[in-house]
Amino acid sequence: MFVDRVTIQVEAGRGGDGCLSFRREKYVPRGGPDGGDGGDGGDVRLVAVEGVDSLAALSQKRHWRAESGERGGSSNCHGRNGADLVINVPPGTLVIDANTQLVLKDLAIPGDSVIAAHGGKGGKGNLRFKTPTNRAPRQITPGGVPESRLLTLELKVIADVGLIGKPNAGKSTLLSRLSRARPEIADYPFTTKFPNLGIVPLTPDRSFVLADIPGLIEGAHLGTGLGHEFLRHIERAGILVHLVEPEPTDGSDPLENYRVVRAELGQYDAQLAARQEIVAVSKAELPRAAEIRERLSRELGRDVLAISAATGQGLDELLRAVTRLLDERPKP
Repeated sequence: MFVDRVTIQVEAGRGGDGCLSFRREKYVPRGGPDGGDGGDGGDVRLVAVEGVDSLAALSQKRHWRAESGERGGSSNCHGRNGADLVINVPPGTLVIDANTQLVLKDLAIPGDSVIAAHGGKGGKGNLRFKTPTNRAPRQITPGGVPESRLLTLELKVIADVGLIGKPNAGKSTLLSRLSRARPEIADYPFTTKFPNLGIVPLTPDRSFVLADIPGLIEGAHLGTGLGHEFLRHIERAGILVHLVEPEPTDGSDPLENYRVVRAELGQYDAQLAARQEIVAVSKAELPRAAEIRERLSRELGRDVLAISAATGQGLDELLRAVTRLLDERPKP
C-alpha cells in the first residue's frame, strides 16, 4: 500500500532520576554520599533510507516513543541512557510540525536525518551536591521531561523524469513498457491513485527513475479532485514528459487538454511551468494522432514526439530526448 502523508505523535525518552544513596561499608564509617546520576532519555530521530518507498508502515502506528533513561545507582553508578528511536522514512519526506506547520527538515536524499524530539537529561545524584560544608547532601534532581511533538510526514516522490497529462493519457502503460514497474492499467480515468516509480535502463551502467504522476484535471491547483495530492509529487521531478491523448474518450479537444494541464502546473508553482518538458502525443496508432501532433507542434513552435506504448513506435526517440536533457542538467 502506498501512503504519502501521515500524522504521528512522537515522544522522546524521559531522563532517569538521580540516586539518593550513602556509602555504607563495615570499615568505612564516614562513607559519605555515593548516589549516581540518571541516564539520558533517548531521542526520536527520522532518517531517509534508500529502498523505503512509502509511509505505509507509519500509518499503522500513530504513537512512537523512545526509551527512557534508567535511574542512577549507589556506588556512583550512572543510570543507563535510553536508546534512540530511529524511524526510517523514504527519501523525499518533509518533516513538518503539525501544530506550527514549520518544516523541521526536508529529508531529500538517503542519509539525511533530523532529531524530531530530544530526550530528557538524566537527573543528578546526591554525590553531585557534596560540598565541604554539606558533606551529607540529600538533594537529588529528577530526570528531565522529554520533548513530545505531533508530526506530519509528507512524501514527495523523487524521480529524474515525471510523466504528466490528463487521465487516460497512457502514462501507466508507458511506464510499464519502459521499466519493470507494473502499475494498475484500465480503460477508465483515474486508474492511478498514487505515483508509481520505475527504473528505466539506458545502458548497462546507466538508468533513470521514471514516475507516473496521476492524471491532472482542471482546478487541481485549488485542490479539485486529488489535485494537491498529485501536484506535490511533480515538484521533485527534474524533467517532465507531457503525454497528450489524441482521441480522448470524453470527446474533449487534445490541445485544450494540454493547455489545462500546463495552466494547472503554473498556478500551483511557477517554477513547474518553467521546467524542461518533452511533449509527446501518445497512442500514435490511432487515426487522429498525426493530425494532433501537427497541430500541437505548430502551436508550441517546437517538435512534438509521437509514441505508442502498444506498438513501440517512437519510444527510442523519447529515450534519446530524455537522455539529452539529463546530460544537459548541471552536475550536483
